[in-house]
Amino acid sequence: MNQSTQPVPFREAFYRRERRSVPLARQFVREALADWACGVDPDDVLLCVSELATNALVHGVPPGRGFRVQLTWKDALRIEVHDSGGGEVREEPGPAPCAEYGRGLLLVGALADAWGVGERSPGKTVWCEFAGSASKFVGSGRRAHHLP
Repeated sequence: MNQSTQPVPFREAFYRRERRSVPLARQFVREALADWACGVDPDDVLLCVSELATNALVHGVPPGRGFRVQLTWKDALRIEVHDSGGGEVREEPGPAPCAEYGRGLLLVGALADAWGVGERSPGKTVWCEFAGSASKFVGSGRRAHHLP
């Protein structure tokens, strides 16, 4: 029996260590979402892409290097941001109320269905996933709680 398998949709792009890379990464992901029609909330996805790309630029990309954004779509949309810098990724309990930064991973954790950090040499991969259905929402737009 010959089973035909569809390739998993995949895209990747490389960005330099410069500010304009964050809006370029958002545009790259926006186009993939439109092409794939994967049923995720584009506003949530694009906010997470902004946070992960910004974190890569600020904390993970040494001078003269860049970062890579990879997207895959199978049962969920997976966004990976690969950088070549050192440093650990930590989700802080929360920044000081007057702090101008420090909320990025809190937002990713609140919006994405899952997120995490993977090792690579050199650097790290920070990823997040979004289920492709509205089943994670209940009632008036609130997110359902997922048990581990």
